[in-house]
Amino acid sequence: MALSGTRTESSGLRAFMNTRRGNAISIAAGILLVVVAVLILKKNIGPSDAVSISRDRMFVDAKTMKPFSYEIKAGDTFPVKAPSGDKTGYPAELCFWTKDGKIKNDPTAVLMNRFVGKSGPTFCPDCGRLVVGHNPAPAPGAKPPPTETEYHAQKGGGSRDERE
Repeated sequence: MALSGTRTESSGLRAFMNTRRGNAISIAAGILLVVVAVLILKKNIGPSDAVSISRDRMFVDAKTMKPFSYEIKAGDTFPVKAPSGDKTGYPAELCFWTKDGKIKNDPTAVLMNRFVGKSGPTFCPDCGRLVVGHNPAPAPGAKPPPTETEYHAQKGGGSRDERE
């Protein structure tokens, strides 16, 4: 059946959109488009992954020795306010080792001695191994850092980074 010159296929859609159901669908579609546009803009204009990683850090409360997550903001100074309510939050170094020298997936947050005025190297309270500043995540097959006993047996030897 052919359409007459005055009636087109779009007139059926136009008639539907003028109904209550058509209006509801068009409003819902409009809201959905706005939400999607906002999410896309936020993803593309927001901070990069590198910026997020540098801001969202693990800290240790020197009062309770418990780790907590903290987002570093412009103007922050150390120590930061910790969950205990005091300004006793210091950046944590992460230890990825077990006592038997195996790599673990869930690192232990370690408070470095230098932040609390203690001299000497810092050892992980969980595994007893040496933790250094900017402690790297180990590569598969990597040799674990020395335990406190091994460290002192070497008379504090090792690389410069291990002595800090």
